[in-house]
Amino acid sequence: MKALRRAAITSVGHYVPPDIYDNKFFESYLDTNDQWIRERTGIQERRVLKEGGASDLAVPAIMKCLERRGISAEEIDCIVVATVTPDMLFPSTSSIIQGKIGAKKAWGFDLEAACSSFLYALNVGTRLVESGAYSKVLVVGADKMTSITDYQDRNTCILFGDGGGAVLLEPIEDESVGLLDFSLKTDPSGGPNLYMPAGGSLCPPSIETVTKRQHFIVQDGKTVFKAAVPGMADAAESIMTRNGLTADDIRWLVPHQANLRIISATAERMGLPMEKVMVNIHKYGNTTSATLPICLSEWWEQGLLSKGDNVVLVTFGAGYTYGGAYVKWAY
Repeated sequence: MKALRRAAITSVGHYVPPDIYDNKFFESYLDTNDQWIRERTGIQERRVLKEGGASDLAVPAIMKCLERRGISAEEIDCIVVATVTPDMLFPSTSSIIQGKIGAKKAWGFDLEAACSSFLYALNVGTRLVESGAYSKVLVVGADKMTSITDYQDRNTCILFGDGGGAVLLEPIEDESVGLLDFSLKTDPSGGPNLYMPAGGSLCPPSIETVTKRQHFIVQDGKTVFKAAVPGMADAAESIMTRNGLTADDIRWLVPHQANLRIISATAERMGLPMEKVMVNIHKYGNTTSATLPICLSEWWEQGLLSKGDNVVLVTFGAGYTYGGAYVKWAY
């Protein structure tokens, strides 16, 4: 049997819209305040896309990613888009993006696994490259979370922001680096704790569903928090154990940016100081599918990622979906 090729991240890019809602915005009309929000979430502000959809967050991130790699969109083989807020149910946001960037030779699809969407998509993209079938795969995370956020619900509206991120996957001959391992899980018992009641085939849009505000996020925050910490920590521990890694070996932990307390508790469970943890939730809030690629792109941009760095990605989302990945940085 022919050995699988090694896949690696060879470029990154991200985009956040210019408009900002800081915590004072919510103080102006809700029974909340800046201190309460910071203490419970770590969020100070979040970005808002006033016009457009998820594809408009993805395209600038992709173009930056391609520019950094020095290639054109016509060289892309496949586009995998992780999102819970597609431009529309169909055609796929991947198809819309493909048209906008001029990726004439590509094919693609959307993948939805809530806040774990990007990590799931990264796994799929890795397998496409490893198989030998495709050599340039874009994995994109983009969400316009403000489009499904209830701004009358003070417990959820403070959490979410909009953003997009992209990574390019390619085969690499140097097998000392690349995408080395994934550990992905689903626990369907968590479904009732984080969901959107209407908009799907079970409960199609109607005057009644709109009137009842059923097209927005519903979350049992305390229950999700209690599940997220062990979920992300267990995923990280599984990755570390299988690959013989200790806390000293890890250069960066890249956690899903949902809540600073969850991030801190996960790092503590792993025995990692916060100096080894990528955190930008204070600037962007929870951008769902975009949190991980935005972190990778920002840290690379600042010169904080180097070839050979051991990077562990962990995530947790509705479903529950959760998991981890081990990346040895390739460039």
